[in-house]
Order: sequence, then structure tokens, then C-alpha cells
Amino acid sequence: MSYEPKLAAALSGATMRQLSHWRRAGKNGAVLVPEVSDARPILYSFRDVVALRACVRLRQETSLQKIRKALNTLREDLGEREHLSSYALVTDRDTIYLAEHGQATDLLRGGNYVIHQLVDVLAPFYQDGRHIPALLHPRQHLTVEPAVRGGEPVIHGTRVPAAEVAALVRDGIEPERIMDFYPGVSADAARDALDFSDYVDSYTDSAPRQVAA
Repeated sequence: MSYEPKLAAALSGATMRQLSHWRRAGKNGAVLVPEVSDARPILYSFRDVVALRACVRLRQETSLQKIRKALNTLREDLGEREHLSSYALVTDRDTIYLAEHGQATDLLRGGNYVIHQLVDVLAPFYQDGRHIPALLHPRQHLTVEPAVRGGEPVIHGTRVPAAEVAALVRDGIEPERIMDFYPGVSADAARDALDFSDYVDSYTDSAPRQVAA
């Protein structure tokens, strides 16, 4: 399973504009280049989405310039070349740290510090007034698990894609009748699938809710 930009945006909290901007190399390199495909069709991996959530959280507290500089230090000075999702990055607004085993390396000023609390990038949060759902549980009856259909959002406890259920409801099938097509899918799960699909569709290139990259 790979994620088109719209779904990657919906699961990460990044805007479509940010995804585009972060793919481009600046003075200190790109923030995140999709590992599945960085040319059309652009496709993100599950690890990319986790990393994007971390970047969105960092961007709430600090500038993109600092993020790019910190990532350049991580990659070039520290030689850390693993996928960005492998690292815990935190900020106190003034600088950005690489956190490891309770210790943290200042990626902008150098030096080591003690980190007492890390942000859980999988947990729900708010971005520009929009509620970004928990990555692994985007709705009460939906789950995202890399081992199940490659991370495609599915109805909890099943392998039924949420998008397929939402498509049926949009085609006029009442949520209470979804069981006729998928016996393991309740009416409430069908409503959650539709609600999540509407949420994903709210991420478009022309969406008015754009924030600074």
C-alpha cells in the first residue's frame, strides 16, 4: 500500500502545499522525499506519513528554516541516513533536538541535554484548528496497520478497505445495509468510513485552509 498525497496529507496533518514544498530541495536539502515515488504519480510510504506527522508537529513550534538546518545536521554532520521516521526529533522553539535514550543532541547549536518528555507523533493533535486523528486509529471503527493491506485504512477487525465502504454509502447504500455486502461491517463503521473519506477529500490543492510551509 502506498499513499497518494491527499491521503498522506489527511493522515499526517500536512497541507498539500506543504507536501509539495517539503519535497523540494532547499539550501539544506529537502525535508522529506517520498520513498515510494517522488515523480508523478507521487506516492508516500507509511514511514513517510509517520515522518510527516513529526515534521508537522515541529512546524507548529519552529521555523521551516530551522527544520531544514536540523535535518542537514542530522544527515551530513552526524551521518544519520536512516529514514526520518526512525528518529525522535523535538523542539523547545529555540532549537531542535535528536532524542535518544533520554538524552538529546542539539542539532542547531551542538551539545547534549536531557529530554524529559517526548511528543507521541502517532497521537491525535490539532493543526491550524483542524483535528488530526490518531494515525493508527483515525476513527473509532477504522484502523491503519502496516501489516494489514499495507497500511490502507480498514474497518477495525477486518481487512475491508474503508474507502470501498464509503464508496458504497456514497452510491446510495444505507449504512444499515452495508452488512449485505460486508457482513463484518456495522452501520456505525460505515458512517465512520464515510466521515473519514469526507475528511480525506477536504485535502485538495485548492483547499482554503492553507498554512505557511
